[in-house]
Amino acid sequence: MMSDAAILSRRYGLEGKTALVTGGGTGLGKAVATALAQSGARVVIAGRRAEVLEATCAEIGHGVNHQAMDLTDMAGIAAVARDLHATHGTFDILVNNAGNTLKKPFLDSDLDEFDSVFDVHVRGALELSRAVMGQMQADETQGSILFISSMTAYIGQPNVSGYTIAKTAINGVIRALSAEVAGSGIRVNGVAPGWIDTDVFRTATKGDPDRKAKIMGRIPMGRLGEPEDIGWACAFLASQAARYITGQVLLVDGGGATGF
Repeated sequence: MMSDAAILSRRYGLEGKTALVTGGGTGLGKAVATALAQSGARVVIAGRRAEVLEATCAEIGHGVNHQAMDLTDMAGIAAVARDLHATHGTFDILVNNAGNTLKKPFLDSDLDEFDSVFDVHVRGALELSRAVMGQMQADETQGSILFISSMTAYIGQPNVSGYTIAKTAINGVIRALSAEVAGSGIRVNGVAPGWIDTDVFRTATKGDPDRKAKIMGRIPMGRLGEPEDIGWACAFLASQAARYITGQVLLVDGGGATGF
């Protein structure tokens, strides 16, 4: 008879799995990569800054590797995916985490600025998912593809319209792709972070005490989330414990999207 510890490891652990995390050098991506590695997965982190990726690999340990990748280079994404496949084999887990933002009033923004956000969050993530998903299907891998959405896809916030619209589009991507590939054993889900204590959050609220106070007053749990809260949510959705979950977006926000 299998022990309780062995059952937990089999259901929640990621031993024998290989994962790719975009934007894995800093912030939420780093936390996701850490949680997956600590769960037993072989992890590759991708991003544009090689020196940052190298430092993160050394910090996480667990044999984490890195790959330079620019998600705004649409023509180059498929080639990078082929190189990754040749080196690491088919990925069991893909976490589309890389992102950027634009804090600017809508009336002062232009389409080029909106495109700069869409190119990373939506277009780049779609092209990479297309490549990795094709590899999963060709190798008959029971894969898990995750997208990092945002609480801003559920509530309105001023001055981040480009980011909000991009993240809302990601929720549609999750529904559409999950319906297409469920029959081949590939699950597609998302995690929507609320306000998380990261450098991005601190920069966004620096010098704006009213905005920070409004945010804190909106969170029923009364505190910011930690990056690892997002990491472990991704580890769960990638595991066999979530094997019957697809097409869903898990809000990890301390109740912020629904609280008062």
